[in-house]
Amino acid sequence: MKLTTIHPKLPMRDKAVTSDFYLGQLGFSLCGTADYEGYLMIKKHQIEIHFFEFKELLPEENYGMIYIRTDDIDQLYHSFLVRNITIHPNGKLETKPWGQREFSILDPDSNLLTFGQGE
Repeated sequence: MKLTTIHPKLPMRDKAVTSDFYLGQLGFSLCGTADYEGYLMIKKHQIEIHFFEFKELLPEENYGMIYIRTDDIDQLYHSFLVRNITIHPNGKLETKPWGQREFSILDPDSNLLTFGQGE
C-alpha cells in the first residue's frame, strides 16, 4: 500500500471570485464537468486543489496555505509578474537557507500559495 497524491482543501468566500482568480489569472482549469454548490475543484499539470465555501471567512484570520513545487521557478515567477499577479510583500523570489528557491502569493481569501524549487 502506498499514498499516491494529495489534494489540499482551502476555504473560499465566493466561488465566482475564486474561479476567476485561479482559472483566469493563474491558468488552472476545472476538474471534470460537474458543478457542485459551494465546492470547487481545479487542476494544473499535476496539481489539484479543492475549495469549500466558507462565506463567513475573515481573510485576515485565514491561515490556509499550500506549498507547490515546480521545475522552473524563475519562469513561473516571471510569468506571474508579466500577468501582474501580486507577489506577497514578504514572498519575493529568493533562495532560502534550506536551499529552496521560493516565492509566495495570496489568493482573494488570503490562502498563501508558496511555490518552490530545490537546488
